[in-house]
Amino acid sequence: MFDTLAQVDYYSIGRAVAMIVIGLPLLYLLSRGLGQMLVKHGSEHSSVIVRRFVLWGGMILIVLFVLTELGYDITGLVATAGIATVAIGFAAQTTLSNFISGLFLIGEKPFRIGDLIRIGDRLGIVSSIDMLSVKLRTFDNLFVRIPNEEMIKREVVNITRFPIRRMDIDVRVAYSSNLSQVENILKELALNNPYALDDPEPLILVKDFRESEIVFLWGVWFEKNDYLNLRNALLREMKERFEREGIEIPYPHLKVYAPKGGWPDSRGANVPSSSDQG
Repeated sequence: MFDTLAQVDYYSIGRAVAMIVIGLPLLYLLSRGLGQMLVKHGSEHSSVIVRRFVLWGGMILIVLFVLTELGYDITGLVATAGIATVAIGFAAQTTLSNFISGLFLIGEKPFRIGDLIRIGDRLGIVSSIDMLSVKLRTFDNLFVRIPNEEMIKREVVNITRFPIRRMDIDVRVAYSSNLSQVENILKELALNNPYALDDPEPLILVKDFRESEIVFLWGVWFEKNDYLNLRNALLREMKERFEREGIEIPYPHLKVYAPKGGWPDSRGANVPSSSDQG
């Protein structure tokens, strides 16, 4: 090693030092510029991964250039690195798969940092998008790491992709309820709520008839950041209004009717009911 360094002239050493002193700052500026350009085009997702790819790739090239200037033959090093890469590739197929999946995520851009997404039973805000995984922060402040391969294979729901969305609530009322009255109340509550949008108009329709209840579909449009405020306000106002108007919200129950004179026992004799025993 020292013999090789002794054979290097000062000009080569100067070029190697210049590459480090000038190349690293330029590499940083290049990666930063590319990142800002991608952010301006609305692709913060791509910005994070491209910046890291440029930084790591550029540093590898700078190291190879410096070694060449210092008199090292990097042919063997490159060949060894190639063989090692193949060996590591077989041993780390999952890592490679996650890396390739990350490239697909860059091209498709199904979500960005700050979006609220659901994958399976996990719901959280995207806090980081890396070469191998996506990190989420849940509403109860838990850290969730999801490999990129899983993000590609499974269904991902981007809840905050569009500026407005619709909240669908199943409203259950008793069969004795006046359907027109229920519909008017739901429409009035939606139009008077400060978190609900007037356009598009709320969707109200009879969804289903069940054993002990009629189900209305109540769809209210809102801006994506007002979900919790709107849901809490609508449910509270609906219950209070239904109570004032005498509209029953049914719950599972069972009514048992006893025949007059009591139930017959196995011998055919009548067993008096509780009302007859009084």
